[in-house]
Amino acid sequence: MKTVFLTLLLLIATLISAQEINQLDANGKYHGIWKKNFEGTNIARYEGEFFHGKEIGTFKFYKNIKNKAVLTATKEFNENDSKVNVKFFASTGKVVSEGQMDGKKYIGEWKYYQKTNNKLLTLEYYNDLGNLHGERTVYYPNGQLAEKQHYKDSKLDGVSVVYSDKNVLLSELVYVNGELHGYSKYYSPKNELVAEGLYKNDKKVGVWKYYEDGKLTEEKDFTYVPKYVKKQ
Repeated sequence: MKTVFLTLLLLIATLISAQEINQLDANGKYHGIWKKNFEGTNIARYEGEFFHGKEIGTFKFYKNIKNKAVLTATKEFNENDSKVNVKFFASTGKVVSEGQMDGKKYIGEWKYYQKTNNKLLTLEYYNDLGNLHGERTVYYPNGQLAEKQHYKDSKLDGVSVVYSDKNVLLSELVYVNGELHGYSKYYSPKNELVAEGLYKNDKKVGVWKYYEDGKLTEEKDFTYVPKYVKKQ
């Protein structure tokens, strides 16, 4: 009898638990704890909580890898707005990137991490429209700065610099509205000037100077000279 009683209790508990999952409110909206599996499997696809159709709290999302649910992302929702704190994971469980989203748009600060360690790989910023906006920095695995750029509405705009992993400046370029536009310089890994000149609308213009071992070796004039064909 004791065994039968325990079995009944377990069955009742299971039924109650099942009733509390994947429920709809009076208006047909998701409400309470929801769990979904990949179609035709018992492998979890996502799990989280709804409040009358709106996600709240932390949702977990999974990939089906070799018939096993592997965590791929978490999203922390709130009841006040559509902004979400997001983390993406590698199959090893390591955080790949994290930041904030508004619906499907990336907004605010986003961090991306190195594959081989937990150091920062990229730091970038998005405006409320979901466009890259402001300073973007990229780092080597040793933590050394590799690139620093400036964006305006997802287009390069301003000074852009590139460094070697030994902190040697390799290039200094100027962009305007996504195009090379301004005086630019290129350097060797020994920090010796290699070339310098002016860009205008993504094209070299004027006199460009080229160097070897720090000495000027060549000058090229990229001034456009129109060719006129004399009519016969």
